[in-house]
Amino acid sequence: MISTSIFDPPEWNDREIMRYARIRGADDSYAHLIAECKSEAEPVLSYRVCYTYLDIIRYNNSISLGNIYTSSTTLAKAIRGADAALLFAATVGAPFDRLIQRYSRISPSKALIMQAIGAERVESLCDAFCRKMDTELCDDGKCLTPRVSPGYGDISLEMQRDIFSVLDCPRKIGLTLDESLLMSPSKSVTAICGIVDSAKQSHKQDCSDCAKTDCVYRK
Repeated sequence: MISTSIFDPPEWNDREIMRYARIRGADDSYAHLIAECKSEAEPVLSYRVCYTYLDIIRYNNSISLGNIYTSSTTLAKAIRGADAALLFAATVGAPFDRLIQRYSRISPSKALIMQAIGAERVESLCDAFCRKMDTELCDDGKCLTPRVSPGYGDISLEMQRDIFSVLDCPRKIGLTLDESLLMSPSKSVTAICGIVDSAKQSHKQDCSDCAKTDCVYRK
């Protein structure tokens, strides 16, 4: 069964907006621009998620999640110890894309901040969703592993096709995938989390867990 949820706006994190915009240091010169862009973005942002639970079956060098098959070692490590997984897609909506496109033509500085706001908003939505699901799982002594997405490590971007097929993203939340595997709206995320016993999950995800040390967004 595919479920959908609509979330209230998550709490803003200006430090994350600055990080995604690659604004370094304690420079307040962008504070007014960020505030102005946030004010314009708020009315057009929406926060929607569709999700389902899948059994995990392991073979010698591969994993199946329902009808999704992969030999990714990154995914195998991420959901180690899990017998089930949570698969989800999240988006902040098409109207926000149009706002980015508008400023790409008339104001590069605003376009930069809008891009960063979109990244912060969709990641905050994913965080809010995962906290909600963690709370629901807690009663059964379970919790989520840190989420991973296609394109991370050796998880193939081609997996997006399978994820979209399983979740029926276009009908459920208006999220589509083109032939180049680009999502529309662009400020969207698909991800997989394992479901494990709470006692086995010792920490939450941060940049120190990622092997990509040259990432420009690394904290």
